[in-house]
Amino acid sequence: MKNVLIIGGSYFVGRVFVEELLKEKGYSVYVLNRGRIPIKKEGVNEIVCDRHDTELVKTSLPALDWHAVVDFCAYTAEDIRSMISVLPEGRVRQYIFISTASIYEKTRELPVREDASKLTGPQPELGPFADYGYKKWLSEIELEKQCGEKDIRYTVIRPAFIYGKYNYAPRESYFFDLITSNSPIVIPENDLPLFSFVSVWDTAKIITGCLESDDVLNRAFNAAADDLVSYRWLVEVLETVSEKKLAVEEMSVDSIIEKQVPLPFPLDEHLVYSGALIQGCLDFQYTGFLEGMKETYRFYLIGKGLS
Repeated sequence: MKNVLIIGGSYFVGRVFVEELLKEKGYSVYVLNRGRIPIKKEGVNEIVCDRHDTELVKTSLPALDWHAVVDFCAYTAEDIRSMISVLPEGRVRQYIFISTASIYEKTRELPVREDASKLTGPQPELGPFADYGYKKWLSEIELEKQCGEKDIRYTVIRPAFIYGKYNYAPRESYFFDLITSNSPIVIPENDLPLFSFVSVWDTAKIITGCLESDDVLNRAFNAAADDLVSYRWLVEVLETVSEKKLAVEEMSVDSIIEKQVPLPFPLDEHLVYSGALIQGCLDFQYTGFLEGMKETYRFYLIGKGLS
């Protein structure tokens, strides 16, 4: 059996990855997290521990050879450094780090590919999330450094906007809540911004594929489906999945900002990424946005007790 250590694993993408990995044969699944949301699934060995308590992590990890470590919750270079410092020397084959497509500088060269320019500092215009993308990029730099020193192969996954079941971010659920409450949906008057998405199921499949592919070692990849989604097309998709005619109110960007309408995606810039590189390496097809949103809405209704 191949031992896989998952850091995080109880929220959103990590939880779906655990579910998908349990369907595969030949893996022993270990999940290290704080235990706030126990997984309680047969086949999962849960290690309750805060990753920041390095001494406790060191004593809590079983003395095993690790086929892969999959890190869903490293947000700083120190998170990477401290975790690798407690892993057994010479007994880790691969470290998979879930980063973000937010590490890239703004550019007019679209779609953004893996070799595009990276952030050189925080983004103050993002308010409380100003440091997020930059710190993730610094984490990637630290990962390459630490893995080089410890002879560990690494793989970095940079997802675009992720949607799907268990999503705790108020993105698609923001719109679903409006639909189920029969409230109007506000969108920008200009239909310019286009966005890339990737379903949580595709993200989990990509990570699973990376466990057995030599082509992904010591490389970084975007995860983004081909569909380019605008606010207006998003409304059309929502009407299809909900089988309802939705009330839509178009507003200027200034009015949306003034009224503090909490739209979850940018109002006046593209966030378009190419996910073709990992697709070629693993030979898989992304789920279409409409198909993925149908499944997402189904899970939403089940969770709300509406189905």
